[in-house]
Amino acid sequence: MLRDNLDYKHASNINASADFRMLLVSFLAAAIGLIAGFVAYGLYTLIAIITNLVFYQKFALTLPSLKDNPLGLWVLVVPALGGLIIGVMAKYGTPKIKGHGIPEAMEAVLTNRSRIAPRVAILKPLSAAIAIGTGGPFGAEGPIIQTGGAIGSIIGQLIHTTAAERKVLLACGAAAGMAATFSTPIAAVILAIELLLFEFKTRSFIPLVVASTLATAVHFQLLGTGPMFTVQVVDFGIPGALPFYIVLGLLCGLAAVLISNALYWIEDIFERLPVNEIFLPAIGALALGVIGYFVPRVLGVGYDTISDILNARLALSALLMIMFFKSLALVISLGSGTSGGLLAPMFMAGAALGGAFAMIVNQIIPGANLSPAACALVGMAAVFGSAARATFTLIIFAFELTRDYNAILPLMLVCVIADGTALLLMRNSIMTEKLARRGLRIHLDYEADILQQVNVGEIMDRQPVAIPNTMKVSELADRIARGDKQFARRQGFPIVDKRGYLIGIITWGDIAEVVGEGTADETTVLDAGNDNPVVTYPDELMHHAVLKMLHNNIGRLPVVDRREPRKLVGYLGRSAVMEARLRRLHEERVREPGWITTAASDIIKRMPPANVPSNGKRPKRQKQSAKRK
Repeated sequence: MLRDNLDYKHASNINASADFRMLLVSFLAAAIGLIAGFVAYGLYTLIAIITNLVFYQKFALTLPSLKDNPLGLWVLVVPALGGLIIGVMAKYGTPKIKGHGIPEAMEAVLTNRSRIAPRVAILKPLSAAIAIGTGGPFGAEGPIIQTGGAIGSIIGQLIHTTAAERKVLLACGAAAGMAATFSTPIAAVILAIELLLFEFKTRSFIPLVVASTLATAVHFQLLGTGPMFTVQVVDFGIPGALPFYIVLGLLCGLAAVLISNALYWIEDIFERLPVNEIFLPAIGALALGVIGYFVPRVLGVGYDTISDILNARLALSALLMIMFFKSLALVISLGSGTSGGLLAPMFMAGAALGGAFAMIVNQIIPGANLSPAACALVGMAAVFGSAARATFTLIIFAFELTRDYNAILPLMLVCVIADGTALLLMRNSIMTEKLARRGLRIHLDYEADILQQVNVGEIMDRQPVAIPNTMKVSELADRIARGDKQFARRQGFPIVDKRGYLIGIITWGDIAEVVGEGTADETTVLDAGNDNPVVTYPDELMHHAVLKMLHNNIGRLPVVDRREPRKLVGYLGRSAVMEARLRRLHEERVREPGWITTAASDIIKRMPPANVPSNGKRPKRQKQSAKRK
């Protein structure tokens, strides 16, 4: 009896097992969401405590503003001390605390089967709290995302899970961390899909939503139901302001490219310094102290400054200073190898760019009437979205902040123009450049697998070369050796009985083994081959057929009729899989003539040649003179 590795009964068992595993992962995601919510609150509180102790010498649980800090010249030293502590932690703890968190989580997914060491979950938030609390110009969201991912990975390592399930749990922790920080659960889910999962499947989407929802609920309970930034109702000027938004999108894309390139250029400079790596974060922090002495708003998380920009409370000069010096402080500090997040500082720089753009345009073109708050919001989303190639995430993120539907059109326009600009000028994103330098290439485009869209019947060989079960192996080997066209291009041959029904399959390997034993004249093809072959059906997806090949370590499948399982109707080999891929390549690259081209071609065909008169009769050829001069 023929064997089908994925028959209906077995497939039902597989589906039931998959449903149970998805339910289990969802329960684990719920626990991760709750834990990540409390961890995010704990890190936020720890940053507030350290910041208050360092800058105001008091104990408080609310995050203070550093724009009017009383340290004076001490601000030159304090960040450097924090950087020195980070250098020691990176040297003797784990180097994974360096950077802004998300690339490290991506690397764990790509290279370590989503395994993150437990010490990362402890040292990353602690190092981020020290760096930010001593004046680092970072946000807490990147470290929280990495810490949440570490929590998810650790839970996935505590029990028996597959690498794919651990990846989902890691992404659940990362999404929960972002949701608990900004109270933006939808954007958190999309961020995890765009930057960590590299897939959009039910098995991952449901746990992500569960984790993000519960993490946001924890945020509501501990920090209130409002978003991180309170944004006033603004006039986005649609449709009159659309031309100006196009220009703003170009500027945001250029800003994203400039910040990304500057960050890795500074990082390269620090790596070449003849200094012990322990002291590198301190050197970067010393430069930060100098900047912070003259522009205090660049110090710390700066959520209050972002709120001021989004509500148009700052003058043009202040916006220009913040835009330049916050970006400079960010690339120097982070490039030195310290610990901190990218989101908040790039939000501040992008918002300042948008607000300054609106004010400048209003001065040059008085009738433009651009809203600085509106341009600040879309600039904030566009700069980071294009730098990280997470445009969809940032569109939803900004919309969740405002909860104003009128923001959608300018957000979409500015963000995609910025993304296109960055895509043309920058090969890798600010997240993937570090990984690319380590030899890791990430495919960020999402598309349906052609093998899940094509049936076996569309690709299979409908005229399989079947051989009778009584044929000797020696005869088959002779026909192959003579170069018979029917036999030369195939690696396997279905074996049929007198009625033409499939009863086995023989491959070149089987033939070579029998010939090597010297028994080819006495052995039939059925004795030498496999009398219980794995089969597929014309209505089965190519994806499932390829899975059968992989699971059974074979390269070919006889195709039989599902209603009459022994009736051979085709043959599926490796070349058929390539044919399916070739079909997708053909659809993407081969241009087909359009209606205009076809019509023009028909008109040209109907036109008479240039030397033929309009009546269609060719002129008579003149007789040549018989005499030659």
